[in-house]
Amino acid sequence: MPEFRLYNSLTRSVEPFAPADGAKVTLYTCGPTVYNPAHLGNFRTFLFEDLLRRALHMRGWSVEQVMNLTDVDDKIIKRAAERSISITELTDPVCETFHADREFLRIQRAEHYPRATAFIPEMIDLVKRLEANGTAYKADDGSVYFAIDKFEGYGRLSRLDTREIRAGARVAQDDYAKENAQDFALWKAAKPEDEACGAVWDSPWGRGRPGWHLECSAMAMAILGETIDIHAGGVDLVFPHHEDEIAQSEAATGKPFARFWCHGEFLLTDGAKMAKRVGNVSTVADLRAEGVSAAALRHFVFSTHYRKQLNLSGAALEASTEAVRRIGDFSDRLSREKAGSAQLAEAADTLLIEATTALSDDLNAPRALGALFDFIHAANRAFDATGTDTSALARARNVFRQVNAVLDVVPDRGTDDSVLASWVDQQLADRAAARARRDFAAADQVRKALEEKGIAIEDSPTGTRWKKVR
Repeated sequence: MPEFRLYNSLTRSVEPFAPADGAKVTLYTCGPTVYNPAHLGNFRTFLFEDLLRRALHMRGWSVEQVMNLTDVDDKIIKRAAERSISITELTDPVCETFHADREFLRIQRAEHYPRATAFIPEMIDLVKRLEANGTAYKADDGSVYFAIDKFEGYGRLSRLDTREIRAGARVAQDDYAKENAQDFALWKAAKPEDEACGAVWDSPWGRGRPGWHLECSAMAMAILGETIDIHAGGVDLVFPHHEDEIAQSEAATGKPFARFWCHGEFLLTDGAKMAKRVGNVSTVADLRAEGVSAAALRHFVFSTHYRKQLNLSGAALEASTEAVRRIGDFSDRLSREKAGSAQLAEAADTLLIEATTALSDDLNAPRALGALFDFIHAANRAFDATGTDTSALARARNVFRQVNAVLDVVPDRGTDDSVLASWVDQQLADRAAARARRDFAAADQVRKALEEKGIAIEDSPTGTRWKKVR
């Protein structure tokens, strides 16, 4: 099996990776801030992390993944105040939506989904450690800040120019621009709006709440230990969030916080094309309303390398919808065939080698998808030629299953909608009756009605089959 390699943002190079203990990968992935449903840009990052998780499993390693849910920060408090509700009343429904969206997109469940508000004691303990060693201080405003000039190497992840750092100047908000790098808030003194929405806790420095950056460090180290194998997220988190995580974690422990830092690029939206082709798709709910399947979005995302920007357009989603239809048709054929041939077994072996090599090379999903379609083409030719080798068929099924276990781009042929299934069955009965009486115009009308509902039909000697294609 080829060496597994990942791009490490810290070193700006693709490096060999293996878990520190040789068996289990500790993986921390920054999750959503739950004041609004996560958008498709967020889910591009979560899909890259799902690909990473599955590729690590393919190598035979186990994975312990933490994805935090940020349920207290500036945005959440502002939104809760606008609605005159508590932060819990705001965030609970959004957390539920996130998990429903995640399950729809077939993103595997992480082992841990810690909510920041459940780890306040750990956050306070971390600030105490920093205060004790002189890298944190309480300011006149009652908040506790991290002194970036006390941490040697601040800015090395983001390659921040040290001339841009204004040590001693403070920034209280969670997000700030690169040119304004300053001492950042670890613990924020309570304000009336914090008290009003329940975003406040007792601490040695008075009532207050944690800063956004502090939350991830405390949760990651509490669950996975002081040094983790991989920390992943979107490129927008490199600075300030991940830079500050490194500073506060390593200042407290004296150990590397993460061995590898992996970041996924942005999803861009072409507004004009989106409006024309599939509407203004920005959330998973929008996607589902437009009839775009999970398999199609996964194919669309994995068709571009995770470190390259990706443009969301209706044409691209339609192309991916057609691509997964082809994959689904082949999957159906693979399950129906009774035997294969030497050519089929050879095609399967080639797929396994090429897909494994691609996925081991910094998660090159586009190359793996290309290998999958090459295999489908070769396998269809082999089936057309007819074979009698049942072991070759078993080999092809096994390899196809292994590769799809990582990419997960086979469309779901089933339907949970019994009403839809009953309606389709009635339509097919009406069509059969129309054809029997040679009323082909009526039969064509039924086909059109089915197509409008996203149902494709296929006539065969054994009867008419149907499937949802969107």
